[in-house]
Amino acid sequence: MSKGISREKLEEIKKKFDEKISSVKNSEDLENLRIAFLGRKSDFSLLLRGIKDLRLEQKKLIGDFANKIRKDIKGIIESKKNELEGGEVDNEWIDVTAPGEKQEIGHLHILSQTQKEIEEIFSTMGFEIADGPEIDNEWYNFDALNMPKDHPARDMQDTFWLKQEAKNEKGEKQKLVARTHTSNTQVRYMEKHKPPFRIIVPGRTFRYESTDANHEHTFSQFEALVVGDDISIANFKDIAEKFFTLFFEREITVRLRPSYFPFTEPSFEFDISCTVCDGKGCSSCKNSGWLEIGGSGMVNQRVFEAAGYERGKYQGFAWGFGIDRLAMMKYKINDIRLFAGGDLRFIKQF
Repeated sequence: MSKGISREKLEEIKKKFDEKISSVKNSEDLENLRIAFLGRKSDFSLLLRGIKDLRLEQKKLIGDFANKIRKDIKGIIESKKNELEGGEVDNEWIDVTAPGEKQEIGHLHILSQTQKEIEEIFSTMGFEIADGPEIDNEWYNFDALNMPKDHPARDMQDTFWLKQEAKNEKGEKQKLVARTHTSNTQVRYMEKHKPPFRIIVPGRTFRYESTDANHEHTFSQFEALVVGDDISIANFKDIAEKFFTLFFEREITVRLRPSYFPFTEPSFEFDISCTVCDGKGCSSCKNSGWLEIGGSGMVNQRVFEAAGYERGKYQGFAWGFGIDRLAMMKYKINDIRLFAGGDLRFIKQF
């Protein structure tokens, strides 16, 4: 299918889905249909990549319509799933006293479900999904992000360093590190792509720290990077509010507070209006009406230079936050350790 996206092509996909859903007879057929129409390699997902090529006035219209189509398809699949699970007794004789053979059916972990939902939302907004190595050299994890060996910002990272070393692109020996953020992928992406572009970078990250109800040594992070000729904080704030409104399915407001990060200048901590009390003040937000989410800012020009861009030629913003934290907020989970605890009583709830 052509990558060019239009309302007509989206309607055509919905029409094909409506035709095929009637032939679904069991749960396996339904899952195959879901993958065919909503999977990352489906025609629908491929079409969504074309949103970034549309004119500004068309992006919102097509993006909103694509999001509606996705919700309609998901709703129909969920209804069909409930119908199939209800089951219908056929006319054959059944011995109701015979012991049943219950088959356990697995499903995606709640963190995988949350990451998938985030990717789907940003795809409708014209973002591409970038992926990078979890084990990387210190150039991409630190140096290229304006944190050289003697930079005090390195003291902010409690890092898992590997014993072995590896040569970088220049043939120099460098230490290997379990990445402390997914920003290493941002630099790798910029080396191979020219602006303008919009990407999201979800993935696992690692910090050498003690675990408690709010901290883990291994957790999932999500970063966004937008680069172009005329990008501003206003663009970031608009995109952030749209994303959180779709994710939490309620109107969300974003607030920025001055902060410091070596890879952005200026830098901000950003908060969202409390999802529990809608910003009125409650125990969850300590009666402030705001929940702290993550860090953001305009990309430091030194990071652009490290990626091979001419200084001052482009502008961009980056932001990052924990997928675990978003899942905790959305599903009212009070202990981050539950995600990796392996307790089936917890996992089966989602």
